[in-house]
Amino acid sequence: MSSRALRRLKGEQRAQAALNTLKLTDEDEEEQMKSDKTAHKQKNTSNIFELIGEADVDVSVSDEETAERICDRQQEGAPLEKDAVKNEKSNKKKKKKKKKTPAENGRDDLSVGDDIDALLETLEKKKGPSYQSANNSASEHRPVLYVEHRNLNPETELKRYFGARAVLGDQRSKQRQRQFHRCTWMTVFKETWPRFSRPGISMSLVESKDGIQRFTFEHNRDYQQVQFKFLDAVESMDPNNFVLGKMVGMVCFQIHIISEKRALYSFECAFHPVFSLTSGTCRLDYCRPENRAFYLVLFKHMIFLEKRGCPRTALEYCKLILSLDPDNDPLCMLLIFDFLCLRCREYTTLIRLYEEWEVHRNLSQLPNFSFSVALSYYHLSQQEDISPVENQQLKQKSNVLLQNALIMFPGALMPLLDLCTVQPDAVVSSHAFFGPSSQIGQPPALSELVSLYVGRCHSLWKEAGLMLWLEENVRKVLKRVDSHDPYLEDCQNKRKQRYQSAPRNIHRHVLMSEIKEATATLPLEVTTQPGMGFDPLPPLDSIVSYIRPERQNMGASNESTLSLFFRSLLPNFNLQGCVVVISGCRSTIWSGY
Repeated sequence: MSSRALRRLKGEQRAQAALNTLKLTDEDEEEQMKSDKTAHKQKNTSNIFELIGEADVDVSVSDEETAERICDRQQEGAPLEKDAVKNEKSNKKKKKKKKKTPAENGRDDLSVGDDIDALLETLEKKKGPSYQSANNSASEHRPVLYVEHRNLNPETELKRYFGARAVLGDQRSKQRQRQFHRCTWMTVFKETWPRFSRPGISMSLVESKDGIQRFTFEHNRDYQQVQFKFLDAVESMDPNNFVLGKMVGMVCFQIHIISEKRALYSFECAFHPVFSLTSGTCRLDYCRPENRAFYLVLFKHMIFLEKRGCPRTALEYCKLILSLDPDNDPLCMLLIFDFLCLRCREYTTLIRLYEEWEVHRNLSQLPNFSFSVALSYYHLSQQEDISPVENQQLKQKSNVLLQNALIMFPGALMPLLDLCTVQPDAVVSSHAFFGPSSQIGQPPALSELVSLYVGRCHSLWKEAGLMLWLEENVRKVLKRVDSHDPYLEDCQNKRKQRYQSAPRNIHRHVLMSEIKEATATLPLEVTTQPGMGFDPLPPLDSIVSYIRPERQNMGASNESTLSLFFRSLLPNFNLQGCVVVISGCRSTIWSGY
């Protein structure tokens, strides 16, 4: 026989020997399993407590129930043996291996972390109303501007609407392949971003007094130099001066150049170890230019989230911005707080802020709070899980507040109906109280606030039920006007005295909101002064930590009158380059003849 045939024969003999060994091993395992079952039955019958446990034990036996059962045996005087403990654990494993219920079979294709909100709802139902009332009472004891970390992530809100599978997609399968990045609350590092390096921003603690910590961002020398180059490029009005490859890595806070998410990630990586987003005791002074960038990127991100369809997450960012300086409110977040609460149906939050801050902030003098709080009470009265008595009380409260808002701000009715494409009744449109004189006669600052509210919140009124409710209260207001209610004269005097000029933070909010109805009412001293998008209307009392060197004007004194004229029309006009281009064209023309 050849060597090849001999090798094949040896291989067949080895395979046959392996099969025989496997058969013997299987027979030994079957005999061992039979002996184990017999011994297990004998142990179970010898233990009376095991038989009792099989009769009435639940499907899911926890370790706490096992410990309680063992304690009961000790109290009854029964001997506690090791076999009894082992039988309890083996019984627990048996029950876990039972078939799943139909509800569990429907979730076989989902992992444990797929739908956390559904699991939480199931737990709340199991724990009963006592747990829910305790949870509500806990939220009531928290400050009204309390920020939750989980609500800063828009994926938390999107999971409630579409489910975890639709939101995450194939991200879970890629989590094991990802590289390590710093864990942040406001945003998540994306693999498509360039490699992160410290941009030269840091945070330091300025002062800690009466439980309030004041912080500030700081720029190192390299970052300051890039800032100077950026400002020079902006003032030159020449887009060719922006070398993005060199600037984007460090000028991360210029929100009109790069993504807000990358800017948020850079800022959060620079946080001080003591700085907290949720404590409500950390402050950032808007007068410092280094801190303004953080304010502005938070505001832009909040607007983006609201337009994306995440109003609950946007409300959490609104709370965060307001908590950084609640006394001064540099971006006037109170003008959008009510809108976000109504968008995400957080009616109790809006009412609570109104009741707590009305005493020292006079929120009823803002048109948005006057109308939105009344609207919140109306929505609460439409809920089905309240008693008829409570329904009547809430409805009456909403009627009173809406009538007071219409009397205090009569110029808001007709623009609101116009944007809602609703034709008012002839009695209403022809009445002097709601006619054109109500809009023309109101002070400029009041016109700005009313236009901002109507332009932003008119979509919230586009419901048939709300329009009927509004019409009913408008007719009641007209009756009060015709009967010369003394409340009308009081509101008229307040309008004349309190709305002569708007503070600077309101103008800044209107500029950043970009609502055309409101920007058209800005005064001339705001619209005519030069401003930059990365720092709209800076405070007049800014705290400058480092001074920018004076920019040298290259050859401005040697330029002719004609050159200065063209430069006034085109800031990036270059007379020398223009002459070179013209001479080149002329030589080309002559060479063709």
